[in-house]
Amino acid sequence: MSDVYERLRERLDDLSTGYPATQSGVEIRILKKLFTEEEAELFLKLSPLPEPPAQVAERLGSDASQTAALMEKMAAKGLLFRLRKGETLRYGAVPFLVGILEHQVKRIYPEIAMEFDEYFESGFGKTIQSFKTPLMRSIPINRQVALNWPIAPYEDALEIIGQQEVIALAPCICRTWKKTLGEGCDKPLETCFLFGHYGHYYVENHMGRYISKEEAREIVKRNDEAGLVMQPFNSQKVGGMCSCCGDCCGMLRSLKKQPSPARAVQSNYFAEVNSSECTGCETCVERCQMGAIQVIEEKAVVNLERCIGCGLCVTTCTTEAMQLKGKPENQIYEPPRSGAETYMRIAMERGKNLMPK
Repeated sequence: MSDVYERLRERLDDLSTGYPATQSGVEIRILKKLFTEEEAELFLKLSPLPEPPAQVAERLGSDASQTAALMEKMAAKGLLFRLRKGETLRYGAVPFLVGILEHQVKRIYPEIAMEFDEYFESGFGKTIQSFKTPLMRSIPINRQVALNWPIAPYEDALEIIGQQEVIALAPCICRTWKKTLGEGCDKPLETCFLFGHYGHYYVENHMGRYISKEEAREIVKRNDEAGLVMQPFNSQKVGGMCSCCGDCCGMLRSLKKQPSPARAVQSNYFAEVNSSECTGCETCVERCQMGAIQVIEEKAVVNLERCIGCGLCVTTCTTEAMQLKGKPENQIYEPPRSGAETYMRIAMERGKNLMPK
């Protein structure tokens, strides 16, 4: 197919959760706003595994300095990931999500925000969390939320923060694009965490700022108070962690479209009510982002098909009637060890190939 933007769409559809076509063609309009034709052609030839520009130029038979300049320009636009180690720079192709979309957080304007919204509603939103291996996972704030149940370090938001050497904080792309359209909610905007090389990339591209572990812990607690669900990338080694709301955020909005959000998110926990202690105050109903709780005859009732085990209903239950429980051992989900493994699993489930053809 000769049209470079259609070929680019097909390439992006191979990566991560994909980039499906729609009847309206909104996905092509988005690509034309983000990529020049020259950038699209180069993206088609790149691997998700970061490479130095000289190696890419040699492989493609192109001028090394021009290739390096174009790759850096694309990285600055959020179209490629830049990995910096000392004086060495490497660049790799990134999926639309998580990747290109999030990298536009400082470049959002009303017209493209409208395109993002149309694309999400016309098809993309239904596919984000629809595979056996989810892209993100909902986790409790800390192990104290799940009384008497062991929580692995990669399932404890505060423990994840404690393990990091480099932490950056960035605005939520989803609430940013909704606010650009004059929509969305009133929850905090600067809420999403990037770690390690991803943190450096965000700060270098002026998309975020470095923060200390102490500030990060305070922000996690603030996010919980605001009713945001902590969602790290679905791997044991975590490169980033989002703070999501059910009104704006693509991941949770996609989950809400699934017949059973509990199964789609692969959480190892679920909420349970001690009816004798419940006063029917409805605080948990208001905080649940999945609509999993309702009050019946003055007692809270949890729909386990919709509960994603985030613990938001537990942290503000004044009578401690709501508790987070661990699923049976035969239902425990163990995330992939790395982000690369997560992407490989999703690609296999979708019948796709991550490497360029």
